[in-house]
Amino acid sequence: MTFKREHKAGLAALALALAAGAFAGAGPAFAQAAAEAAPAAAPVPNKGDTAWMLVSAILVLAMTIPGLALFYGGLVRTKNMLSVLTQVFSIVCVVTLIWVIYGYSLSFTGTGAFIGGFSKAFLAGITGDSTTDTFTKGVVIPEFVFICFQMTFACITPALIVGSFAERIKFSALLLFTVLWVTFVYFPMAHMVWFSEGFLFKMGALDFAGGTVVHINAGMAGLVGALMLGKRTGYGKEPMPPHSMTMTMIGASLLWVGWFGFNAGSNLEANGGAALAMLNTFVATAAAGMAWQFTEWGTKGHPSLLGTVSGAVAGLVAVTPAAGLIGPMGSIILGIIAGVICFYASTSVKNALGYDDSLDVFGIHCIGGIIGSLLTGILVAPALGGVGVAGYTMGGQLWTQFVAVVVALVWSGIGSAILYKVVDVVIGLRISVEGEREGLDLADHGERAYNF
Repeated sequence: MTFKREHKAGLAALALALAAGAFAGAGPAFAQAAAEAAPAAAPVPNKGDTAWMLVSAILVLAMTIPGLALFYGGLVRTKNMLSVLTQVFSIVCVVTLIWVIYGYSLSFTGTGAFIGGFSKAFLAGITGDSTTDTFTKGVVIPEFVFICFQMTFACITPALIVGSFAERIKFSALLLFTVLWVTFVYFPMAHMVWFSEGFLFKMGALDFAGGTVVHINAGMAGLVGALMLGKRTGYGKEPMPPHSMTMTMIGASLLWVGWFGFNAGSNLEANGGAALAMLNTFVATAAAGMAWQFTEWGTKGHPSLLGTVSGAVAGLVAVTPAAGLIGPMGSIILGIIAGVICFYASTSVKNALGYDDSLDVFGIHCIGGIIGSLLTGILVAPALGGVGVAGYTMGGQLWTQFVAVVVALVWSGIGSAILYKVVDVVIGLRISVEGEREGLDLADHGERAYNF
């Protein structure tokens, strides 16, 4: 009996050992099969990416208020300072509300090539757990963060237009135009360029942070507005110097600081791509500021603060579509070209054609945006220090960039002209001559920027 028990125990141990070995050998196969059968875990936002995007959204807001407001405000006459501040601040408030009601949905949903749908109107179905893809597969950020970030772009774009017809538009007309313009011009452009189903996105157009969507779009709308409203009373006959270059310098500095959120934030992740966009935003801006300054120095005999900060803004505009796509040396070249060309566009060309673009929105934003968008197609080449894109050929990409620029010019130009006309028929675009002489601060708002 003892032998049999020992024998049985030995056989049992052998069987267990063989079974264990069999299962051990089959372990990887079973694990692989189980992994394939189990649903993949949903990606979780990285806290570092989330924090960076929250900060970036706040930086872009700071670009607009107080940055853009002070930059523009210092450039107008004393009697119109408060009106510019009110216009920019009010646009931010109005567009923020429109964005969450239907703007985000029209820009970033749907299957249409030119405009989205209303599936996320009123932010329907979006919660704190909702996520949005970034440019890296499997990496996401909270959708609420993406909504806030893109909202700041929607706010600053119509605010840029204000500079073209500053000192002569009715406040009520500006508000109505803003509502119509973001709905029928901005949201479709954002959808076409930045959404996966968009016409220009599918074509392969490169616009890292808004050369077409923001700057060409706003600059063209500004030119059309300046032409349709006509020149300021006394333009060309009376002096209209900036009333506070100190305010303008403060505003320009805030624009540069905030632009790091604009460009580096458009990477959507806190990684080397964001660092590249940040560095490019430094060097292109510096190069453009110096290029404008020395060009002005050579042609007019003196380097002005206004010229230097205007050149810096031109550099910021030009590097926007290219920020995360080209190398730092390419960005310096881009900045120099933008600084020189935008100088002549805002001085010689404007004077020759005789239009009254009050604060050179077309000469800086539209022309700078065109320069940046086209040169992105060249400087993105790896041989020139760029990051490259799949299937890249310089000629093919340059053609795609050209098509995107033309679409932006035509879409904004025709759309804006129609909307200006609608507003003019409904409530009138321009303030009375008496109100313009008195100043928009008192005529429209009943208060002054300065009480001394």
